[in-house]
Amino acid sequence: MLKSGVDHLVFNLLGLVPGSRAGEALDFFVYDTLKIFLLLATIIYVIAVVRSWFPPERTKRILSHNREYVGNVMAALLGIVTPFCSCSAVPLFIGFVESGVPLGVTFSFLISSPMVNEVALIMLWGMFGWRIAMIYVGTGLLVAIISGIVIGRLRMERYVQDYVWEMQVGDAEIQEQSWSERYAYAKVYTVGLLKKIWPYVLVGIGIGAFIHGYVPQDFLARWAGRDNPFAVPVAVALGVPLYSNAAGVIPIVQALTAKGMAMGTVLAFMMAVTALSLPEAVILSNVLKRPLLVTFFCIVATAITGVGYLFNAIL
Repeated sequence: MLKSGVDHLVFNLLGLVPGSRAGEALDFFVYDTLKIFLLLATIIYVIAVVRSWFPPERTKRILSHNREYVGNVMAALLGIVTPFCSCSAVPLFIGFVESGVPLGVTFSFLISSPMVNEVALIMLWGMFGWRIAMIYVGTGLLVAIISGIVIGRLRMERYVQDYVWEMQVGDAEIQEQSWSERYAYAKVYTVGLLKKIWPYVLVGIGIGAFIHGYVPQDFLARWAGRDNPFAVPVAVALGVPLYSNAAGVIPIVQALTAKGMAMGTVLAFMMAVTALSLPEAVILSNVLKRPLLVTFFCIVATAITGVGYLFNAIL
């Protein structure tokens, strides 16, 4: 019903020609804008209620009681429902390390939280269906777990800035909430998140609409199709300098897929954009020395590239 209404608006009321570049681009933009914001407003509210049980203090306590392997799995899973972004990297990292959370476990959380979250799940599900959404979530968790284990086994604690080990971070008291308080939190969180990400959503949809309407299909298929053996590392290399989140990059991913880019390549591109970025590197440099920071980026980029090749082979 929504799609037919958008088609009527664009092609009948506005008089654009079906199949034309402008018509297809505008149809894509209007339809995806309405669909994405409806999905976001509904599902983020539900996830926010769940998230109210996992404040940073509780997450820190849970992770501090788990060691390697089990701790990496727990950290990656908690990253899905726990608020984390690059702006909160420094205090969370310090808190985790000072609470006795192993370094590798901490990195599993850092990787999982921005890459595998409710926004990515909602939008991927709405655009590509449950199968692709579950593949992305599963592989994202796998990248976070394996990368965290590798970093932990390298024993690079000496490359954490010295002041981090010297700080004493106490455990804040966890305040239990009533259901009404959780609902109120979910409402505030949903409105706040939508206010924060709506420009990224519109920019991402706008770029996706341009690609959908104006970029020739054979161009992207030739540049990043299955026949190009370097498509995945190129996509990862292009994704790292970008600064966006799932809300901004998924509409671009949809348009790239529609134009013939292999699914593994677009999944690798999306993971690189959401899990690795230059602004994140600048912020993390306040707590990590250069060898550990470079190791972190190289391990995660390598794992993401492997995921891209794997799914290009099986999808």
